[in-house]
Parts: sequence; C-alpha cells; structure tokens
Amino acid sequence: MPARRVTATIALAALASLLAVNAARADGPAISTPGTPAVVANEPHQLTLSWAPSAWVEPGTEQPINYEVQAPLGPNTYRFLGSTTDTTITLTDLAPGTTYRIAVAARALGGYSDTSPTTTVRTAAGRATVSYLNLDWSPTNNQIQHLLKVTNTGTGPLDLSTVRVRYHLRFEGGNTSLVPNCDWAALGCDRIRQTVQFFVPPGGPPGAMTTPAPPYPPPGTPVPGWVELTFTDGTLAPGQSTGPIQLRHHRHSWSTIDERDDPSWLAATGRWIENDRITLDVDGVREFGDTYS
Repeated sequence: MPARRVTATIALAALASLLAVNAARADGPAISTPGTPAVVANEPHQLTLSWAPSAWVEPGTEQPINYEVQAPLGPNTYRFLGSTTDTTITLTDLAPGTTYRIAVAARALGGYSDTSPTTTVRTAAGRATVSYLNLDWSPTNNQIQHLLKVTNTGTGPLDLSTVRVRYHLRFEGGNTSLVPNCDWAALGCDRIRQTVQFFVPPGGPPGAMTTPAPPYPPPGTPVPGWVELTFTDGTLAPGQSTGPIQLRHHRHSWSTIDERDDPSWLAATGRWIENDRITLDVDGVREFGDTYS
C-alpha cells in the first residue's frame, strides 16, 4: 500500500476512534463516579474523608482529575465544601455537633462524573450544644413558642457571658415586627437578653430610585433574620446545662406567623432534640449548628 494511503487510513482510524469516544461521552459522563465518601476522622471543627478514585471511561484521553466535595441542598443545588486532586480531604470549616450530607464529584478538562452517593455524618460536638423542644403544634398561629437548653459539652467550665445563641427565621411578607419574650427560665429570665435582627434584601430604601417610593421590601418578600439570645452571667461545669428556657415571640399586631419556612423551626414532636439549625457561638467561634448544613 502506498505511503499516502497508509497515512490516510491511519488518519481515518484515528478520526473514527475520536468520534466513538465523543459518542460514548454524549451518552454519559466521561469519568466514572467516585466512591461514597467515608469518615476517617471526626473532631470538633475538623472532618477527614476518603473515597475510591474515579477513572476515565475511555482510556488514553486522561487529564488530571479534581474532586469537588459538596453538601447537597436540593435538586441540582450544592454547597461547595472543598476540592482536592487526592482521594482524601480534611474539611476545617464545618460546625461541630451538626449533621451534614456530603458527596463527591469528579471534574477535569474535557470530562466530569456523576455525583457520588451521599454520606450523612454528625460532626463531633464542640464546647456546647443547643437542645430544642417545640411547644407549638400549630406553625401558623400568632406566636412562636419553644424551649431551649444550652449544655456544656466541653472539658472545661463554660462562661455563659461568652455564649451567643441564634434562632434563625424568615419574616414573611416583609413584616419584620417581632416581640421576644422569656416566659420562664430555670436560671431566671432576668439573666437572659434577647434581640431581634433582620436583613432587608438588596435594593435600597424607599424612594432611592423612584418617586413616589414603592413599598419596600416588596409585598411577599421574605426577610431573613434571627432572635439572638445571650446571658448576663453564669458558669456551666462540663456536662451541666442551663435547664429549660421557655421563649415566646409574637408580632406587635398579634397577626399570624408562618414558621414553616424558618430555618431553625422543627415540627413539634413532644420531645427534646439537638436542633443543629439553631446556631451557638462561644467567644465568636461557632460551636454548634449550621443553617446551611
């Protein structure tokens, strides 16, 4: 066979191989799915994971593979936690005492994988936790009513004046009116302070761009915020708790409050639960809870 025909035959074979690879990739990911992440070490503020590696579906086209560690939040919605070219990673920005669903996906130049199955893990407890008991079996009446309890899960005394607890909620309809109340507390309501904080969505105050000014926030816009609880004094020994703190919040007008979209709300069950959607900081360091877990 003449040299020119040999060259043409090789070129056609290479083109056919390339088309076959592209056709295979069109039918599915070019990289195999990584293994389910396994917990190697679980410590406060630090979680180490490992997983079985991915591989290119079609050998000979490999590019370096990068692994993205994600927390699935909903359909096609993920929170990025970290990335590595290895099959082991240590995450250092997770909250202690909090449940996370974690998955891994492989990415590379010219290819990707499906996301691995998820692993559910509760990170090791930090210096304190928050227990929650919902007292309100109707989440759409005119009050928010629950019990909270802070427990020292550390190894040394816990100065309550350094503790900050936040119950996260959304003010539906843009109505940010809320009156916090402490009905009863084992350590005394006089030692508890509550403040309401909310964050109006971007867009500027009324009249910033138009005259006359439109309603702001627009009717129906939920406004995120929280009720923050702090303590004037007190010390908890390791394993000791504050005891129950009975809280009740309502609007100035006593209008209906829908709690079902509040990040910290859990349906009433009649029992205490460690609610990791309520956050707790000690000396400004997150020790429990993550509303984005």
